[in-house]
Amino acid sequence: MKIALFDAKDYDIPFFQKMGEKYKIEYKFFETKLNADTADLARGFDGVCVFVNDDVRAEVIDRLYENGVRVVALRCAGYNNVDLEKCFGKIHVVRVPAYSPYAVAEHAMALLLTSVRRIHKAYNRTKDFNFSLSGLTGFDLHGKTVGVIGTGKIGTIFMDICRGFGMQIVAYDKFPRKDPSVRYVSLDELFRQSDVISLHCPLSEETYHIINERAIPKLKKGVIILNTSRGALIDAEALIDGIKRRIVGAACLDVYEEESDLFFRDFSGHIVEDDILARLISMPNVIVTSHQAFLTEEALANIAETTSQNLVAFFRDGLCENELCYRCGNVESCMKERKQRCF
Repeated sequence: MKIALFDAKDYDIPFFQKMGEKYKIEYKFFETKLNADTADLARGFDGVCVFVNDDVRAEVIDRLYENGVRVVALRCAGYNNVDLEKCFGKIHVVRVPAYSPYAVAEHAMALLLTSVRRIHKAYNRTKDFNFSLSGLTGFDLHGKTVGVIGTGKIGTIFMDICRGFGMQIVAYDKFPRKDPSVRYVSLDELFRQSDVISLHCPLSEETYHIINERAIPKLKKGVIILNTSRGALIDAEALIDGIKRRIVGAACLDVYEEESDLFFRDFSGHIVEDDILARLISMPNVIVTSHQAFLTEEALANIAETTSQNLVAFFRDGLCENELCYRCGNVESCMKERKQRCF
């Protein structure tokens, strides 16, 4: 198998090299992202391996297909950057549904604790030997209500962590889990009750800008918003307005809607032209990290292993349980139920 791996980073290349040797896969690493201008780099490869900010939409899919590519291996769980309908009948798509839900959930809690207890401010202050406590007053998480939107594996683990802090939990999910310990409420009720809101749902037409100008006035005054899922779950301009109106007390963002040309790169010596992101970063009650919630040794190893296993299953066995299929609308479960390829 020859696989073109796009948007390769120095932190994930060693893991894929190791798995390539183990599973007899020849990975070719490209620093550039996959898009219409770079799709021809995949000519002569059996498949491509892509990440969250690679573009796998209609024009790209046609180019890949013309170049002989028959499988797109996502090294992530989300697939909002892939046109699955366009892929159907041409290119198969596989993903990594769970690499380390603990990594993302723990990062969300780390962001919350950093914000609530002003850890980032204290760190910067003491580096200058300033040991004043002025402006560092936080509040207890114990007894506060956290609203979790999306109760899949990551959301469930985040709820478990919150229980350890003695927090009250309410949840919203289009497909609720059969778990009596989780109290599901309507989205509006979650907005009304929550001192903290944490987003763990996938990005879809229904969840696009789930935090928007209509949602902001419904929020509990002083709410802290966490997003370690997908940037487009939040309308950033509405968020800024909510912060300025003192409705949103703080925001902790590991993702950003327009991150594709910014995140995973060093712009420290440049002027960033994204005014919205610049405004967010400049606000004292906003913490932005660079889509690093997944970035642990365990997660990177699992991503490389599962991606490689997916490719072996597809090419050798003819069927991969982690394939996504547009055929019947049951995108994530079609392969498991049919037990055969859809095309």
